[in-house]
Amino acid sequence: MALSAVLRPGHVGLRVLDLDAALKHYRDSLGLIETARDAQGRIYLKGWDELDWFSVVLREADAPGMDYMAFKVLNATHLARYEAALKAFGCKVECIPAGELAHCGERVRFDSPTGHVFELYCEKEVYGNGMGRQNPNPWVEGLKGMQAQRFDHCLIYGDDLDGTVKLFREVLEFDLTERVMEGDLMVGAFLCCSNKAHDLALIRHPEKAKLHHVSFLLGSWEEVLRAADLISMHDISLDIGPTRHGITRGRTIYFFDPSGNRNEVFSGDYTWYPDHEPITWTTDQLGRAIFFHDRQLNEKFLSVVT
Repeated sequence: MALSAVLRPGHVGLRVLDLDAALKHYRDSLGLIETARDAQGRIYLKGWDELDWFSVVLREADAPGMDYMAFKVLNATHLARYEAALKAFGCKVECIPAGELAHCGERVRFDSPTGHVFELYCEKEVYGNGMGRQNPNPWVEGLKGMQAQRFDHCLIYGDDLDGTVKLFREVLEFDLTERVMEGDLMVGAFLCCSNKAHDLALIRHPEKAKLHHVSFLLGSWEEVLRAADLISMHDISLDIGPTRHGITRGRTIYFFDPSGNRNEVFSGDYTWYPDHEPITWTTDQLGRAIFFHDRQLNEKFLSVVT
């Protein structure tokens, strides 16, 4: 299969309980850059090396979790093609006008069998990474906190895993890079629209529309270890790590924002090509698959979602 016309994860909308506390966490500790606020009270942020105007939208609400995850599409022709295919698949599709999110063009919003809401869009204004596009430096000075480079992926939990995997593979042309099998039942799926190990991951779970974590890329294992130092220095709620995954090979640490949404910062994976066979993990090796070093499952890591 050729690469999808879906380019990459574009942004995630997160619900938080206290906007000021969330901003301190995502801007000052995680190191995202605040780029805008709107009349609805939403705050927009981006990783330092992202070019588009934002990749995270924070909204104050009564309960934490994910409002939606959005993917950027190559152009308007493909956006219209995907919109028609989503309707044919049976999704509830809504067109959100340009400007409803600041600096973003029209979005195609759709539901999924696991109950999660997703969006596609093809236009977002460029903010830049502070280095320009001609003879740039390799990094910018004055970065904060963990210095997250970009919003990378989400791991979501829901009941009809097979249906959502089918939606992303057949309609949006994602590849299945890795899977977790319990006999003939797929209990975990890792999906890619690019050449990364994953752009979206799903775990089978009895409740619909749950978020396990939002993940941000760092540059190296040393930066992951530095993030661990900052987590301790600033009394951020640690979940687990630093450690390494068997699945996707990522070097990782997990922690919680002040509202209870789980974050990950990680470095390293592998290059995926569409002619590769998916990697299969079996549940009898799940400890090694998730936490490769100590090979022990962590109940809180598996069960706590928002």
